[in-house]
Amino acid sequence: MPKPVESFSGDFFDLHRRDGLDPQPELTRMSVEAPFVPDTSPGRHDWLVTGHDEVRGILGDSARFSTRPPAESLEDSRRLVQIGNPLMYDPPEHTRLRRMLTPEFTVRRMRRMEPLIEKIVADRLDVMERAGRPADLMRHFAWPIPGLVGCALLGVPRDDQAELARTLDLSRRADGSHKARNTAANAFDGYLARFVKQKRRHQTDDMLSMLIRDHGDEVTDKELVGICASVIAAGLENMAGTIGLAVVALLTHPEQTERLRAEPELMDNAVEELIRYTTVVPIASPRTALEDVTIGEHVIKAGQILTCSLLSVNRTADDRLDLTRENPGHMSFGHGIHHCVGAALARLELRIALAALLQRFPGLRLGVPAAELRFRSPRLATFGMESLPVEW
Repeated sequence: MPKPVESFSGDFFDLHRRDGLDPQPELTRMSVEAPFVPDTSPGRHDWLVTGHDEVRGILGDSARFSTRPPAESLEDSRRLVQIGNPLMYDPPEHTRLRRMLTPEFTVRRMRRMEPLIEKIVADRLDVMERAGRPADLMRHFAWPIPGLVGCALLGVPRDDQAELARTLDLSRRADGSHKARNTAANAFDGYLARFVKQKRRHQTDDMLSMLIRDHGDEVTDKELVGICASVIAAGLENMAGTIGLAVVALLTHPEQTERLRAEPELMDNAVEELIRYTTVVPIASPRTALEDVTIGEHVIKAGQILTCSLLSVNRTADDRLDLTRENPGHMSFGHGIHHCVGAALARLELRIALAALLQRFPGLRLGVPAAELRFRSPRLATFGMESLPVEW
């Protein structure tokens, strides 16, 4: 009989490794037997939270738990905040920024982007088909789509998009030198700074222009740069990961894929279930207790840091993919005031991408055995595929 879990001491990233798309048995066991335990690992945070109710309660309690970057002091924490990134802001700063962004990401406004997203998806399917079989779905389809959608949302000129994508890729490549990544990151930020100044002078019909028109001097150039970086960079990582993993989930569950082909009206359900099942962001942003808080039998001291596992919340030990599942109740987009502002756009992109992919390639299948698929390292903030060879 396994020993009861009273604390966690180990490599937290190893705990979030996956067997294909499935979580480690130890993680799902902890979510049931020890949903809230001290983390005694050297150099790690103070608490590991894996239970559904516990995670939901912490993420929903912005009055007692901060999302500012963990640091030795409040001043240090504030210096680490990425300006314009809502995930690093607490009220009232977060409230101000969120109030500006929310109208730009309503379902109604996102629906206006549907024809553009459909064209981007169709163009990428053409590129993938021309590349020949086997084609890398990540390179030709999953990565370009969210990048192009993000650029279109912000109004980045078409002639600039390829260079912007290249610098972003170089800034995040694990095989590059630290100096090369910094140089690329500075080039990316520098472009966005010039882009924002240009938009201040000449607005068009895009999200950045609307923010400038509606809020003027209320929002600074640095905040606008941070917003742009969040939309392009975070949207790219999360959405590319979701598209790739969703395709893997479908192709490794052929009975589910065939049902979706036969009943296309299931697509909205399928999108929600695939977002839950893949959970590309396995860990929520760290929370720091602003005061002493009691959760169950545990007392969290002010200043202690909590790590909340979204993977353990979304996946159970006996979990299975079920595209007919209604209201899966996942927390892939977070919870509370930091629930992802771009959730409606993410759902729309995934729905359009999957529907078009399945229609264009009825014989779509993996280009290598499932056991040979290459997944990204669990030490990265976003889970996904390194590459995804497909045939049709």
